[in-house]
Amino acid sequence: MYTQGLDQKGQTANNRGTTESQEQLAAFQRRIDAEEKIEAKDWMPEGYRRTLVRQISQHAHSEIIGMQPEGNWLTRAPTLKRKAILLAKVQDEAGHGLYLYSAGETLGTSRDQMVGDLLSGKAKYSSIFNYPTLTWADIGAIGWLVDGAAIMNQIPLCRCSYGPYARAMVRVCKEESFHQRQGFDIMLALSRGTAAQQAMAQDALNRWWWPSIMMFGPNDSNSRHSAQSMAWKIKRFSNDELRQKFIDVTVPQAEFLGLKVPDDDLEFDKLTGHYRFGEIDWQELSDVIAGNGPCNRQRMARRRQAHDDGAWVRKAAQAYADKQAAKKAA
Repeated sequence: MYTQGLDQKGQTANNRGTTESQEQLAAFQRRIDAEEKIEAKDWMPEGYRRTLVRQISQHAHSEIIGMQPEGNWLTRAPTLKRKAILLAKVQDEAGHGLYLYSAGETLGTSRDQMVGDLLSGKAKYSSIFNYPTLTWADIGAIGWLVDGAAIMNQIPLCRCSYGPYARAMVRVCKEESFHQRQGFDIMLALSRGTAAQQAMAQDALNRWWWPSIMMFGPNDSNSRHSAQSMAWKIKRFSNDELRQKFIDVTVPQAEFLGLKVPDDDLEFDKLTGHYRFGEIDWQELSDVIAGNGPCNRQRMARRRQAHDDGAWVRKAAQAYADKQAAKKAA
């Protein structure tokens, strides 16, 4: 849907051998500053294109890998209604991945290349999906915390300077808002349930809280890409700003649920109107990103197996496309 109108080789205007003069760069930045949307055939700096490919492909990979921890509970959800809701959510995540791969293709990078980079380990996906879903409460915590953090990150992307990405995010954010409500509803039911159910909800919060606030990335002072991405208006808020917003919104929700956020340093600062929170274990984040999280190897093994299992479908689709192209040429 986003690749319509591109030339058949999938090349953008920027990677056809053009050079980047200071005048072009200045004119491009003026468009950004004027809040103009950059479209697929517009000239863009190579660094802008590479940044978008990295971010969009990582986002797409995260949606696809993110189906695994929840898919683990599709047959074990406690009621038929919960099964149906969870199934719809997992299907949504698949759709989000497809929208985003399509948006990435408008930048002259093929879907095969993006997927290949994931399978080879060259490309990353969100660290949050390398944690296990041990109980049904984990599904609630993912919806409430993980999707809540995702929404905080993604709503500003609806105003991203790159048009195809911004438009893809409008639908994604609408659907993610339902996912967050689904998760909170699970946590609410558990927190109003038996002592064992309440303990299950608290345990899930204990295990998912810190990984969720790590989702926003490193502190601004240690983020390699944030400043430039904000100058290009790919991002609208810094990592630390988004993390603070998420904590300020989520802590009162935890209190409403009767749950305790697992941070002994958490305290509301009346002067700033924000919560002060404890030190994040950045070493844990680095370890998970490096492939040493609890489920990194399992997630990638399953993704590679699914890719291999689907090879016949891709071959059949290509054969059909070739047949139709031959008919059209004749």
